[in-house]
Amino acid sequence: MRSPHRTGLYCVAAAALAWSTAGLFTRALPFDAATLLFWRGTFGSLGTLVLIAALPATGGLAGFRRLGRPGLGYAAVTALSMLCFIGALLTTTVAHVAVLTAVVPFVAAFLGWALLHEAPRPAAILASLAAVAGVAVMVGLGTEGTWQGDLLAMAMATLMAGMILISRRFPGIPALPATALAAALSAIATLPFLTGPVPAGADLALVLAFALVNQVLGFGLFAIGARHLPPMESALLTTLDAPLAPLWVWLVFAETPSPATLSGGTIVLAAVLLHIRHEARQNPAP
Repeated sequence: MRSPHRTGLYCVAAAALAWSTAGLFTRALPFDAATLLFWRGTFGSLGTLVLIAALPATGGLAGFRRLGRPGLGYAAVTALSMLCFIGALLTTTVAHVAVLTAVVPFVAAFLGWALLHEAPRPAAILASLAAVAGVAVMVGLGTEGTWQGDLLAMAMATLMAGMILISRRFPGIPALPATALAAALSAIATLPFLTGPVPAGADLALVLAFALVNQVLGFGLFAIGARHLPPMESALLTTLDAPLAPLWVWLVFAETPSPATLSGGTIVLAAVLLHIRHEARQNPAP
């Protein structure tokens, strides 16, 4: 039997793996951001509901009654983070978004210390510093972004840290109902801006895959795993998204990553994987 800490490590790392496919699906689908968010949220919410109904161990639809204020807050913060992420991508450079996202471990560590009185471990601090350095190598440190977009990216980083803290503080939040509600809220928020066509054929299949992999698996696993880890550790594992995202594009579209992407991505991967190995050894199975 795995320890709760190990379960948290593997679940959050798997969530980052699922989230890293966002760029691949976005690249493959011919829709604007609002249309993508709407259909991803709609299918993600419906897919999660089907999963809840099909798995008796989840407690069924009755889990929605157990969300309470913490669960509702978690869903709202999650939906807002999705909107800020897309807004940042539309108004500043991808490089700035990546760098500001990489500071999530430090935002989470500060909030965890200030609100939960949970000091970050030295190993997590070192690994997070290495991950930030790796992301900086990947995308550079240009100044071509906009302050509005950078502000949205920083808001997204803060909201992401908020998701981690809520999960840690209230570990009893039903993960799948909270994920379904967050997906529905993100779809509702983008409904007024919906201009694209209704997906059909191959596009419909891709949107469904996008929702199930990126939203249902990603946010579901994150909600399960983050409750078992200190805030900085959860945030550190999410930085796996940065080096894995270009890997999918290379595999599918045969776009060769730049030397900076390869070297920086290697640093991030090494930092996170070594940390997972270290923590797994420190927290053996009972």
